[in-house]
Amino acid sequence: MNRYIDINLQPDAEMPLNWLMNAVYTKFHKVLCDLKSTSIAVSFPNYQVTLGNMLRLHGCENDLHVFQESNWLGGMSGYCKAGEIAPVPDAVAYRNIKRKQSNMTQAKLNRLIKRGSIREKETKEYKAKLFTKGLDNPYLELTSGSNGQRHRRYIEFGPLLDNPVEGSFDQFGLSKTATIPWF
Repeated sequence: MNRYIDINLQPDAEMPLNWLMNAVYTKFHKVLCDLKSTSIAVSFPNYQVTLGNMLRLHGCENDLHVFQESNWLGGMSGYCKAGEIAPVPDAVAYRNIKRKQSNMTQAKLNRLIKRGSIREKETKEYKAKLFTKGLDNPYLELTSGSNGQRHRRYIEFGPLLDNPVEGSFDQFGLSKTATIPWF
């Protein structure tokens, strides 16, 4: 992870920031799937409460070059300013960025009800816990390419570390263990 590319999102009245982030991230994911890549990561350097207005792609120069050659932004390029492949600065921290999933979901409750594994009283208790234990992490709202259903992918930012942790990344650019340079 010695190189990066910044993708600055430029929303307007027709294309609000959250919709633009979701659309650009969906395109990013699709190209990672097409390339079968496990060596390109994503971060959100302007993250505060929301994910912000920038995606930063991390990887080696060759992988990022192949990624950029795919013209992955397509029609979204008018709403984004992609930087050049640049070296990671010397003095950086490292951070893990991964998916955060809830153990309790409405879909899980529906499956329990359908197979008769939960009683009416337990259903009410489950729903009460479901609403009190909701996730407050920032998220992307994505549409599945296979079935068209929308789902939220919650993002969790790990603590800042002094040293990198090697590993692979999923086809969403996230990892359970590996870190990215954070600057």
